[in-house]
Amino acid sequence: MAIKYQFNKTSLNGLNKQLKVRTKALPTIKNKESALRLEVQKAKEKASKLAEKLNEMIVRHDYMAGLWNEFDPEIISIRDVELSSVKIAGVKIPELKQIFFEVKPYNLFEKPLWYIDGIEILKNIAHAGIEHELCVQKMQVLDHARKKTTQKVNLYEKVQIPGYSEAIRKIKRFLEDEENLSKSAQKIVKKRQEEEASK
Repeated sequence: MAIKYQFNKTSLNGLNKQLKVRTKALPTIKNKESALRLEVQKAKEKASKLAEKLNEMIVRHDYMAGLWNEFDPEIISIRDVELSSVKIAGVKIPELKQIFFEVKPYNLFEKPLWYIDGIEILKNIAHAGIEHELCVQKMQVLDHARKKTTQKVNLYEKVQIPGYSEAIRKIKRFLEDEENLSKSAQKIVKKRQEEEASK
């Protein structure tokens, strides 16, 4: 990214302001990047634990595999999932508040005794699955924000701050050279005037 500037004091002042803004903002952006990196790591670990928990739940009830053939899948469904929004390092993240299940009425005398337990097992597995999916989504959102923040840190640190500093240095040199030339010209004019006055 080429920084546009002119060789005058107005441009110099503008560049100084831009450099000051970026220099002040850089530590804050670096802190945000560190916080996001930490949150991504936490979310990865939590997603991994939730995946293990979900697998354990499925394996724990594996012995019931034959019984599930008798189960009517129409009895239970997810009616709604209530989410809230939480900000982590300035990034909005979805958070699970509550899951609303809809259990259709069924005749307890016609269905096997384990149906009540089966419904609870399905609720628990569904809850764990939704929680895992949300955690993965949270991790992706945080990782995307971290990448954007890293890009901004690199842009400021490696491109803009050095670019503005270099432009300021060039303008200062130009203005100093211009001032020195002006002083030299004034001295020559003064010397000529003195020589002409002494004739």
